[in-house]
Amino acid sequence: MALNVRIATTDDLNTINDIYNYYVKNTAITFDLDRWDAKQRLQWFEQLTSTNRYQVFVACNDEVIIGFAYNAPYKQKMAYQSSVEVTVYTAPDNQIKGVGRALYQPLITHIKQHNFHRAYALITVPNPASIKLHQRFNFKQVGLMTEVGHKLDQFHDVALLELAL
Repeated sequence: MALNVRIATTDDLNTINDIYNYYVKNTAITFDLDRWDAKQRLQWFEQLTSTNRYQVFVACNDEVIIGFAYNAPYKQKMAYQSSVEVTVYTAPDNQIKGVGRALYQPLITHIKQHNFHRAYALITVPNPASIKLHQRFNFKQVGLMTEVGHKLDQFHDVALLELAL
């Protein structure tokens, strides 16, 4: 296994989209109901990376992308600019442990370098693996939104985890 984490490029967007769209179709991990197309993913990437405050990282195993993580604005209102949301996805067929941790190491370093005050993760629960990953990086659960999303014919709760930077 040759796990490598690097900054994503536009060449990676089809694979990022394939990973993401699996979760759109099959899980409540994301509350998107419709799959993303290539144009939508490119617009997301260009907008997100238009400044160096936000970044997308990919994890590769022998050049095959098996996960991605990124930071994005927490909310659009200007007073939230000192906060950031973080997200990680691994390929559904990934059998390698530690991919999320490998992705979060450079991502957390990146957000610290850009002087964010707080980082937030919104996690559809139950998701013990994601909760454990975030706790490993010192995120603390600070809230629970009950039945906030409706997908796959049921309501879902979302945990709010916070990292003081």
